Amino acid sequence: MLTRRSAIAALSIGSIQAASSPARAQAFTKQVTLIVPFAPGGTSDILARFIGPKLSQAIGQPVIVDNRPSSSGNVGADYVARAPGDGHTLLLSDAGTLASVPALFKKLSFDVSTDLVPIGMVSFSPYLFAVHPSIAANTIEELAAFDKANPGKLNVATSGVGAVNHLTALVIGKRFGINWGAVPYRGGAAAIRGVVANESNVIFNGAIATLPFVTQGQLKGIAVSGEKRLAQLPNLPSFKELNTPIHDTGSWQGIYASKGTPPAMVARLNAELGKILAMPDVSAKIVELGSEVKAGSAAEFAAWMTKAMAEWGAIVKAENLSLD
Repeated sequence: MLTRRSAIAALSIGSIQAASSPARAQAFTKQVTLIVPFAPGGTSDILARFIGPKLSQAIGQPVIVDNRPSSSGNVGADYVARAPGDGHTLLLSDAGTLASVPALFKKLSFDVSTDLVPIGMVSFSPYLFAVHPSIAANTIEELAAFDKANPGKLNVATSGVGAVNHLTALVIGKRFGINWGAVPYRGGAAAIRGVVANESNVIFNGAIATLPFVTQGQLKGIAVSGEKRLAQLPNLPSFKELNTPIHDTGSWQGIYASKGTPPAMVARLNAELGKILAMPDVSAKIVELGSEVKAGSAAEFAAWMTKAMAEWGAIVKAENLSLD
């Protein structure tokens, strides 16, 4: 039989447990700002504007998307790195590019490993490797032959100097003997517009932002990164089929918080992100856009970042790159 004293004790324990749970203890008390370090219209921006309203509903506070574009996304990442560690300023960015910048910028204004706290992975969008329709090539071999016959003609539009699509272009060019130049833009959306307008003529960019331009014929697909073909473009070979030095390069998107964010707040944010990505309308939309949901724990995302930083660091060293 439950005595009055034991009932009070049980209620007290229950109150403590409820108060200590991430969902209750880590309440959001004001507007949340979701920083996108690239221009509007790119992969990070598309995902942020899709996820933001869902997160707002979950936490009961407004979530606004703030674009702070710059080369390689460093300005936006620095802004979040310097923000108070209370979970109210977040970064949604290309995780691969963020993992590559420590090796590229010796004088980086923030430390990727310590100043940003991984919350969770969002998605993986393979790169669509495409060219302007005026380029007389439909395969990587034909593109290499075109380059040999037209030296200096090919230029790759990148989302910033040192971005992963820039590094991917360097690796692919070296593998197939293509000497293309690189033209940096302020994000993937601007890079796409540059190739559609024939300012540049080659692009490696996330399928989420690039797929519509290929399906509509404004860009001509050559291949898709990863180990399998894209369902929406089944005729394009994968990087694995082409035997490229790197297969899983692409647009890995993730969310980060500022240094000092309490572990319970990290857990709350990760839990809410996981619920959002599990929503049928969200997961279906991400797949429709040519991407894959990549939900997981904060610890798994942190481990992925450590591995990616080592891998891209090795590539940067091998290519003898430095952007300082």
